[in-house]
Amino acid sequence: MQTAILGNANATDTDIIIASGGDGTISAVAGALIGTGIPLGIIPRGTANAFAVALGIPRLLTIRNACQIILAGQTRKVDAARCNGSPMILLAGVGYEAETVERASRELKDQWGAMAYLMAGWQLLDEQNQFEAEIEAEGEVQHIQAAAITIANAAPPTSVLAQGAGQVIYDDGLLDITIATAENKLQAVTTMLKMLGAALVKAGTQQQNVVHGRAKQIKITTNPPQKVVVDGEVIGTTPIDLECISNGLTVLAPGSERRL
Repeated sequence: MQTAILGNANATDTDIIIASGGDGTISAVAGALIGTGIPLGIIPRGTANAFAVALGIPRLLTIRNACQIILAGQTRKVDAARCNGSPMILLAGVGYEAETVERASRELKDQWGAMAYLMAGWQLLDEQNQFEAEIEAEGEVQHIQAAAITIANAAPPTSVLAQGAGQVIYDDGLLDITIATAENKLQAVTTMLKMLGAALVKAGTQQQNVVHGRAKQIKITTNPPQKVVVDGEVIGTTPIDLECISNGLTVLAPGSERRL
């Protein structure tokens, strides 16, 4: 068996690609593997490691244990997606989440780790305004007021703004879209805590200010234009087009379907 580390995903003699890093690194490597069938091995070493956690790979895994998972050779097919043509394995955030990611500087993340996002998000609660959104999915168009829109392919419970249904199913061929509004800071905090609780017990939230749906293709425009983050990187502003790629990515992960 030949193994390439950040190698050429198109090489015919490549059996595995291994990515070591945070979600940005994993996403970049995974994007090159969509549709190739080449398994992706993950060594989580970033700030949040959301994709690894969503797949059941523990966040605080040692490098040795991560390599043992890879060597076990168990593979799982999961969905991938594209947002404005760019690969997406985790989620896209419109509005509040994108602003939070942009505000959480590298210095802040180096000092506080994942807490940097909480600190940045808390500061933004006093500043974030609602916006008008037009959402087109499954041939239907909806107009809605929103403070945050999250479209998720895969997400752990800690990605609270993706948890409108209590869990994100990463192998159903659909994207989860969650739309949240809040009239004040207290309601925003209460909403996120309830969404986290729903994710921990895998039950949908029953909140009037949270709307959830699933679709294979989604188009979003906003007024005014809102910043967009995809897999932890701010990519620009709305409008965005998203499409789920069913079973588009093969990963090496525990509790999987088959062995190499």
